[in-house]
Amino acid sequence: MLANDNLIQTVIDSFLALSGWETVAAGLGILYVILAAKESVWCWPAAFASTVIYTVLFWEGQLPMQALLNFYYMAMAVYGFMLWRRHDDKKDDLAISTRPTRFHIRLIAAGAVLSVLTGLYLENVVQSRLPYLDAFVTVFSVMNTVLMARKILENWLYWLVIDTAAIALYWQTGYYVTIVMFAVYLVLAVVGYFNWIKLRREESKAPASGNQNTAP
Repeated sequence: MLANDNLIQTVIDSFLALSGWETVAAGLGILYVILAAKESVWCWPAAFASTVIYTVLFWEGQLPMQALLNFYYMAMAVYGFMLWRRHDDKKDDLAISTRPTRFHIRLIAAGAVLSVLTGLYLENVVQSRLPYLDAFVTVFSVMNTVLMARKILENWLYWLVIDTAAIALYWQTGYYVTIVMFAVYLVLAVVGYFNWIKLRREESKAPASGNQNTAP
């Protein structure tokens, strides 16, 4: 009972210790996932603003690897916005799509190899506390962000695994506030998956309706 009370107090203290900018960044990050689940192009500006703040915070906090990762997210936010914007302007077609099993087998295999290699580097050079779990979360987050930008449906399933691993990582390293944020991400990943299934069905019907309207 005492241990639980200490944990609750630690979580409360962590929330009280949050800086204003960190709160804004976390809020924008959650907004990004909500808008992405709705297939709104404005998810990417929210992601960009969130990662700009996190990049500065991590750099000032002497966490260069995390700052670099968020800098990558900034670039992907620009990339995703450009792709989705073209689709909205009808200049290009970027509908929600799926990939065959062999694609995912290759992706997972490549991610696993990169995670092991990165984990070895973190363990022997950087001396990370949880090198392989940290590497897994980072590598698959980088790869899966591309899937989301390309509107590949299965990205939400990958986020379920990645976010669960991230929660385990932050639990063992004491980032309790970040756990709350990733728990929200976990729920939103489920919502996003089923919402994209619905949107994909609607998109697949749109061309047929369009052809019917333009028929002589």
